Amino acid sequence: LSNTARASSKLPQLPYICTSRLEAARAVFDRIRQPNVFSWNILIAAYAQNGRVECARSAFEIMRPRDVVSWNTVIAAYAQHGFGTEAVELFRRMQLEGVEGDKITLVIVLGAVSGLAALCEGKESHASIVCRGLESD
Repeated sequence: LSNTARASSKLPQLPYICTSRLEAARAVFDRIRQPNVFSWNILIAAYAQNGRVECARSAFEIMRPRDVVSWNTVIAAYAQHGFGTEAVELFRRMQLEGVEGDKITLVIVLGAVSGLAALCEGKESHASIVCRGLESD
């Protein structure tokens, strides 16, 4: 099987009631011979925008390589759909895997922790911003 066929077979199948735009995005993705990070990120974002957080996560988990946009997209999917704890856990995993977040990452994570009212997490995120010299941006 091609890389795309293997990757597509691992993605969750969309239920029949999915929106036509999401179906179209998936159909386009399935026709790509060798999906790159850009095409994967678009697929993840499409799932996230349609509330399909689990599908976004599944795509994220099998994609290679990943970049900071990939991480931001899946973390934001969780944060925007009320899964702040999972968003913070993904942020921590991102750091453990040696991926350095950017300003967007920090905004997403701060939004996630504010939704959790997690003072400790907020302080850690703020410290990360200050240490990286991003507080004036």
